[in-house]
Amino acid sequence: MPPKPVDPHELRAAVAEVLPWLAGTADQPPRPTLAAAVRLSLRTLEGAAPGRSVEVRVPPFAAVQCVAGPRHTRGTPPNVVEADPRTWLELATGRLAWVTALAEGRVTASGSRADLSAHLPVLRFEEPAP
Repeated sequence: MPPKPVDPHELRAAVAEVLPWLAGTADQPPRPTLAAAVRLSLRTLEGAAPGRSVEVRVPPFAAVQCVAGPRHTRGTPPNVVEADPRTWLELATGRLAWVTALAEGRVTASGSRADLSAHLPVLRFEEPAP
């Protein structure tokens, strides 16, 4: 069964609440606020890249399976991407490039299908004009 589509307004509102933190101008948001932004952005990725060949994990909030290819059913998946919530949200909003996150060790990606660069960002926010 395909994932329930994410309301784009709900996604944008949830992620907008964490943008000051991502920009370094505010403290980390409360856990429920951060969890909502992570979960909705992961569900958006899941809907945009349907499949079950890659597991994307953002502990402690959520994990989704996405990307077309061979389906994984048991044990440790062969294609796993894992990031902390800040790194994931920076990737999801285009504030951090996939190759940079890998090079800096901010994301781990194992397996031949674990490159999410074609699926990121899942949403963009316009940068404010100076």
